Amino acid sequence: MAVAEWEMVELFPLASETEIARTKTLLEDYRKMRLLMDDYENHTEDMQQVAIDGEVARRIDQDELHADKAANAVLLAEKQRWVYEQYLYRHNALLRAHSLIIDDETKQVINYRYFQGYTMKETCLFFKRGVGDSTIKRKAKEGVISIANSLRTLCFFDNDVTKF
Repeated sequence: MAVAEWEMVELFPLASETEIARTKTLLEDYRKMRLLMDDYENHTEDMQQVAIDGEVARRIDQDELHADKAANAVLLAEKQRWVYEQYLYRHNALLRAHSLIIDDETKQVINYRYFQGYTMKETCLFFKRGVGDSTIKRKAKEGVISIANSLRTLCFFDNDVTKF
């Protein structure tokens, strides 16, 4: 590759507005995602047994005339594992991008607001020590943008499957 081609490559690409919005959505859904991951990790065997014994696996597709319950249970378990792996990928990417935030106060605001799951009002109250609400909201916005930029650099948006 010639030097001129290397000069065209951005070392730290900036996230688009769409990618920033996607990052904010991922952060807002983080607690729910983490709860589902914990449930899967702690109850995988129970979930598989329910799929075998229960009606969940009887018909995965409503158009099926005859259902193979054992095969459907295997398919259901594979789908659950796939969803878990997608959540794990997102979880790890978000934590990695969060660790790359340089400003400690911004990192704390993001942690408290999104990873611990507090509302913006609760986050502002937590950081009230001489810091105004507008500053906390600005730091939260800067944190989301920082995470989106890091995710862009890590090619997260190229690999993320957004629909299950």
